[in-house]
Parts: sequence; structure tokens; C-alpha cells
Amino acid sequence: MSEHDLPPQLLTEIGSPARESRLTVVDELARFAAGDDLAMAAAARQALLRMAEDDSRSVSAAAVAGLERTAVRLNPERVDFGQVASGAPQLVADVLVSGPPLAVANTTVTVSGSGLRAMMVGRRLRVVWEPQSDWLDGSVTVRGPAGWADVRVTGQRTATEPTPATTRNLGDVPASRMTMLSGTPEPRRRRHRTRATALAGGLTAFILLGGAGVAWAMNGSGEGDQQTVAPQPAPSAGEHDHATTGPAPEAGPQVAPPLATATPGPAGVNRVPLARSVKSVAKPAAIATVGVGTEPEGVAVSPDSRTVYVANQHSHVLSVVNAASRKVTSVQLRATPRFVALAGDGRLVFVSMYEDDKTGSGVAVVDAKSLEVVRYLTTGVQPYALAVGPDNRVWVPIHSKQSVELFAVGDQRPEGRIMVPPNPHAVAFSADTMRAFTPNHESNAVGVIDMRTDKVVKTVPVSKAPHSIAVSPDGKIVLVAGYDANTADIIDARTLERRGPFKVGNKPQSVAFAPDGAHAYVVNEGDGTVSVLDGKTGEVTATVRVGGSPRAIAVSPDGSSAYVSNGKDNTITVLRVGE
Repeated sequence: MSEHDLPPQLLTEIGSPARESRLTVVDELARFAAGDDLAMAAAARQALLRMAEDDSRSVSAAAVAGLERTAVRLNPERVDFGQVASGAPQLVADVLVSGPPLAVANTTVTVSGSGLRAMMVGRRLRVVWEPQSDWLDGSVTVRGPAGWADVRVTGQRTATEPTPATTRNLGDVPASRMTMLSGTPEPRRRRHRTRATALAGGLTAFILLGGAGVAWAMNGSGEGDQQTVAPQPAPSAGEHDHATTGPAPEAGPQVAPPLATATPGPAGVNRVPLARSVKSVAKPAAIATVGVGTEPEGVAVSPDSRTVYVANQHSHVLSVVNAASRKVTSVQLRATPRFVALAGDGRLVFVSMYEDDKTGSGVAVVDAKSLEVVRYLTTGVQPYALAVGPDNRVWVPIHSKQSVELFAVGDQRPEGRIMVPPNPHAVAFSADTMRAFTPNHESNAVGVIDMRTDKVVKTVPVSKAPHSIAVSPDGKIVLVAGYDANTADIIDARTLERRGPFKVGNKPQSVAFAPDGAHAYVVNEGDGTVSVLDGKTGEVTATVRVGGSPRAIAVSPDGSSAYVSNGKDNTITVLRVGE
């Protein structure tokens, strides 16, 4: 990203020989660097980096302060797993990532330390330690266009049980303990001054990478399934657009109080709650109907919850709906759109396409800002309900080829193919277990894929004709719709044990979870309803009538609304699902 993409008046002031003019522009650059427009934010930070080396001491100091205000931050800056008994399972700690939207865009994670792994999940850095040596003294570094920050990670493996006074039990994983220490950070101004020059050279490269996906950084074998994962949920996809309001809301059966600031605990422990600000309701209400294109099918919501994308399968139109005004804009595609998915940062929209005679198969890549098609990808015949995974790849189920094709989010280069049972309809992910799940319509089974090896490790029998699949926000529960059985099944994402079937409506076509995990939704095409399920038990808490022949559902990342496409009515129904 070039500085020349900034507004002309800013460029004039940046290059002014007058110190006062250059000093004045610093605050404006910092404002752009903290904004939602990631390209503009990157250009502004690049300008601030250059101004940090200004001959004027006051301009330089102001630029460094601007970089500080818009930099990535980690809280806490130290994770101490404490003393753990020999043979203990892996331990997990979550570190909050704060800063502007740019702070979590296109980040990379590197680790140093035996048995240490880490990954970004939205605005959380997940740190995992599998004790392989007696001592751990390592670090995890998050690096991106908003600078870099690191966390020191320590721990000790002992032959006996650790002393309870120095550990904190993590809920339902009694063998895994962690202590999160705030530590004593070195002065921020000095850190940014020393980092500014190093970041300048790499900034453009980060901007060229697409998406804000999730990938593991490992140091150690990294082999085998994770055996124990602390009960922390994956955040919503849009949480990076809310930098000033804290981290993503909590999901799962135990909901913490709303996040304010990190509160000190006993013995210097820094306990950081993760909580939702919106709670899902047991009985949603239909509040609006919006006309879109002809026979809408796939639906997706942007990470900031402001835009809804609808694929209309009897036209060549992708409908783009403003969630606030409900104004609809049309994007023309060269083939019939079927399903929609978004990159983690919301900048790219991926639309699977094929005609009724199965010609024209491919994926359209749409720029979310300009609403222009930037690329068409060639795929196998009948690309179905695609999704962007936590590995920053686009997973495209190919219905007619019994496979899932993979593409990089950033440059959309092909990254392989995974053979699955016939015939895959969709894909969903558990970031905690690094598994992907595909419902395979003709096999009456769910394929379980290890995302580290891209291999199917197991198939789980489910109800007849599984059409759709969703994973709970905490990564623990997999929900599957059995289209021909009028039921839904639940699979434990770790043990792969199945529960159910649970009776729902007629011809269940699509499933989704509320961001807080307390409820799930099943779209019943045959009777024009949505079944609302208890997120833990699978029991139906309510049935809500929507439009004719409903096909798919998408829940806004902020948890307030859900959108159901009604194929017969050429509309989407807006449901209020949160309060």
C-alpha cells in the first residue's frame, strides 16, 4: 500500500517543509490508521513510520505516539502455565489482542519454545503447550501491518501434582492449569521507536495478503489430535471491527459477565473474562421481510454485521443488503450463484456458481467495497456451500466429484483437494480441534478432516441425507441437518460421539448457531419454519414461521439478527435473535 493512496491534502501536509504543517497532520494520520478501511489504515501507518524518522524531534515524537495509539497490543504480556505433573495433557491459554481493525488483519504468529503452539482466532491469541521438557521459557510473537507484540510463555513439568496456590483451574479440564501474569512491560514509546524501522519494510507485503484467517504456529511435533482444550469459544468473525469495545463475546454454556477491563486476581493473576454483550433468545421474532433476487439460496453476513449477501439461484445476481436501511444492491455474475462466504476481514466475498445443467461451475471473488468481481475461479462440477476456514483457506465442497477443493484466501491460488464420501454439501470448522466437518448427502455420514494433514480421519453416521452443518462458537458441538429424516444430529467435536436424532421440522435444509452458543437454528424448507434448539441439549425451544420454501440461514456476528432466504417468495426474513 502506497502513501499516495492517502487524500491529496494529507500528502501535501506530510511533504510540507513547515514543521507545524507536518505536526498537524500526525493526528489525522493516526485517525485514519485506527479506521475500518484497512487499506487506508495501512497507508496512514506507513506515513507515520516515515514521519517517526523526521528531522524535527517534535514531529518524530508525535508520529511515534500515533503509532503507539494504533498498534497491536497483547494482554497479558506473559503467560505462566505454572507447575504441571508429568504426563499432563496440553494446556491452553487465551491472550486478548487489542488495537484498531488493522491490528488483526493479515497477522502472522511465530513461536519459540519446546512443545509450544499458537494461533490467532479473531481477537484472541490461543497459546497451547504440550509439556515435552522439564522447563518452558519461550515466546509467541504476533506480527502484522499494525506492528508486533509478543508474549513470554513459561512453565515447569514436575513429577508431582502442582501446588494449588500457584495455579488456576480451567473449568471442565481439571488436569490443565494456567496462570496469566500481567508482567512489567518495557516503556511503550521506546519499543515502538525501535520497531518502526523494522516494520516499514514489511508493511506492503502484509497488505498484499488477503483475509484475516487463522493458522497454527508450532514448535514441536504438532502431530496427533488435541486431547484436551480449555473451554474457551472461538470469537465471531466480525469482532475485529469493534476495537474500542473489547474482545468478542463469550460463547458456550458458561457465560462470563460483560467485559470491562482486566481485573487483578490473587497472587498477581490477571483474569480476563470473555463475554457477549448480546444474549440469544429462546423464541426469536420475525421483524422484517426484504425483497431480493429470484429464488434466493445461500446467505452470509459481513464481519461487522452491517451487510447481508444473498445468492439468487434463478438469476445471475448476488444481492447485497444494507442491514440498517435494508436497501438492496445487485452484483451481476457470469453464472448462477448458489452459496456465499466471506473472508475473515470481510474484504472479499466468495460465491459458488453453477447452472442447472452443471455448466459454469466456479467461484466468483467479489470485492466487498467496490462490489466488483475481481476474479473467477475454476472448480469442479457443482461447487456447493463453501466456507472460509480458520486456516485462511476457502473450502469448496464439490458435489459431483466427492471432494473438497481448497484455495488461498489472499491470492486464491489452488491449495489442494481432499477426497470425501459422496456427496459433500457444506463444510464447518472447529478451530479448537483443527478439524473440518462435511455433511455427505448420499453417504448419510459426516466426514471428519484433520486440517493439519488435510486427511479424512473418520466418518460419523448421521440421519438420512445430511444437507447442512454448523459448529458451535466454542468448537465443541457439531450440528447436522438430516433433510430426509426431518431430524438434526449432534456430534461431539472432540470425541466424535453422536447424540440424537432430534425431531425438527419438515425437510431441514440449513443450520447455524447463535454467537453465544446458547441456541441453534434449523431451517425447515418443507413447512416454512425455523426450529430453535437449545444449544446444549438439542431440544426445540420454539418454532418460528418464515417465508415460503426457506433455504438457508446466517446469523449476524454481533448476535442481534438472523437472515433466512425464502426461495419461493424471493425474499429474506429478518429475525431478531438477540437481546
